[in-house]
Amino acid sequence: MTERISPAAFVGEGITLGSNVTIGPGAVVLGPCVIDDGAWIGPGAQIGAPPEMSNLQQNAAWAGDLQHAGVRIGAGAVIREGAVIHQGSYRETTVGARSWVLNRAYLAHDVLLGEDATVSAGVSVGGHCVIGDRVNLGMNAVVHQRTVLGHGAMIGMGTPVTRDVPPFTKVFGSPARIRGVNTVGMERAGIPAEQRDALVEAYTAGEFFVTAANLPETLSELHAALVWWQRQGDLRVTVAELTRTQ
Repeated sequence: MTERISPAAFVGEGITLGSNVTIGPGAVVLGPCVIDDGAWIGPGAQIGAPPEMSNLQQNAAWAGDLQHAGVRIGAGAVIREGAVIHQGSYRETTVGARSWVLNRAYLAHDVLLGEDATVSAGVSVGGHCVIGDRVNLGMNAVVHQRTVLGHGAMIGMGTPVTRDVPPFTKVFGSPARIRGVNTVGMERAGIPAEQRDALVEAYTAGEFFVTAANLPETLSELHAALVWWQRQGDLRVTVAELTRTQ
């Protein structure tokens, strides 16, 4: 296990490492932190600094002064060079299994990043955000704190996201607008064509809280995505500019 951890990395106390974890030179991992099997942490990545909250202790975790709620890096996740992930204040800041956090990206305290997601280079995600599975955030996008991004959403490069984003939508521009539906992502997720078409029709009509009641619960990622979205509480949906030709 240890041969994949550079001697030039700093791995502090309170760290739980799975098997086949890679940690590159110059990386800093501060506890509490759990890194699951097969995760890859690049050179210079910074994981586990205290939350940037003025009412919380800025503890010295490198000296064994462990505070806060921790970080969890899922199995097979990739954290590239220079990425920064902060401790949670009341829940673990989480990177889901097989997700990629690319170079210079930033995940603030209490962020929940789902599975198979991509946070591209230079992206900044504010505290308490919840990001679903298979979300793709383009380079240098910015996500305001406490924002929810539904499963399968795509966010364009440089987009400032200040409102919640429904599942499988495409959002880009400044100000950010829903510009289309991520039908390619839906197809890759195994969602049947008739369900893809139905979601496009609903979104085009402005129905961003589509019921999942009539969708099969088994083997349907769309059903799970819609249920998850509807359970996120009081949502403020990004303004849509959709036409039926999209």
